[in-house]
Amino acid sequence: MTATTPQQEALARLHEFAVADEPLAPYTTYRLGGPAAVFATPRHLDDLMLVGEVLRDTRLAVLVVGRGSNLLVADSGFDGVAVSLSAMSEAIDIRGTVVVAGGAVALPVLARRTAAAALTGFEWAVGVPGSVGGAVRMNAGGHGSDMVTSLHEARLVDLHTGQEGWVPTARLGLRFRGSDLADHQVVLEARLRLAPGDAVEAEAALTEIVRWRRQHQPGGQNAGSVFVNPVPGALAAAQLIDGLGLRGLRIGGAFVSEKHANFIQAGDECTAADVRAVIDHVRSAVLEAEGILLRSEVRLVGFADVPVEPQRGVVL
Repeated sequence: MTATTPQQEALARLHEFAVADEPLAPYTTYRLGGPAAVFATPRHLDDLMLVGEVLRDTRLAVLVVGRGSNLLVADSGFDGVAVSLSAMSEAIDIRGTVVVAGGAVALPVLARRTAAAALTGFEWAVGVPGSVGGAVRMNAGGHGSDMVTSLHEARLVDLHTGQEGWVPTARLGLRFRGSDLADHQVVLEARLRLAPGDAVEAEAALTEIVRWRRQHQPGGQNAGSVFVNPVPGALAAAQLIDGLGLRGLRIGGAFVSEKHANFIQAGDECTAADVRAVIDHVRSAVLEAEGILLRSEVRLVGFADVPVEPQRGVVL
C-alpha cells in the first residue's frame, strides 16, 4: 500500500475548496514561481478553521496569499498549503468615520471607496498594489503615512490554535514595514478610524499620488520597493544602491530598474532564481561597501536555503 503524503491528506480533507498544484505566479506581481502543492480558497470561517485543523495534523507550512505584491515564489513552488481569502473576505463597510474592510480587499479599492465617502487618512494606499491583510502584516505605507496611523484593531484567526478574535493595534507589534504577526495568523478584517474631510479634495489627493508614482516608479513585473530604508526619512535604500552604480545591473532576466534603484524588475524569460540572484548581489554589494545589511520587503517563498525561523506570533 502506498503511503499517503501530508499534501495528499490535506487535499483529501479540503477537497471541497482546494486544488492541487495550483500555479502561484498569477497570484503575484512578479508573475514568477512554481505551484502550491495545495491551494485552498475557503468560503467561510468554518472552512478556514478546517484548514487550521489540517495544518495542525499534517504540520505543513502555510502561505496566505493576498495580492502577492511582496512575494517571490521559488521556481520549484511551495510544498505546503497556500490560502486565498478572496471568496470570504472582500467586504467593505463604512459607517461614519469607522471603516471595516476584509483582509482580501485591494488597498487601491479601499482608498478610492473611503475618498468617495469624504474620509481622509487612507489616500496613501491608492498606489500600493497589496491587500488589507498584507498591509496590516507588514505595516505598509507611503507618502508620509502607514497602516498603524489609522488601524484601530484587526480580526485574526490563528490557524495553529484555532483561536479567532479582534486584537487592538497596540498588541500587533506594528513597526516600520513589519509586525509581530506569524505566518499562521490570518487577518480576516481590519477596523480603521479615519477623519471626515472633503470628497473632492480627497479625490485630488489620490490623483496626485497616482501621478507621482507613475512619474517616479517603474511599471511592469516587480514587487515595489525591494529593500527597507535603513533609516526611514534619512537614508534610503535606493540612495545606497544608486551610489554604487547598480542601476541596470542584470542577472538572467532580472535587473535593477533604471528608473528607481530600489525596484528589481522581471524581464523576458526571467525566473524567480534570477530575481533572487539580483537581490542577493545588491545586498552583498551594499554590505561590503557601506557596512549596512539591507532588510528585504520581499518575502521569499519555497527557497530551500531560506531558514525557517520560529514564530511566536500575536497572542489572541
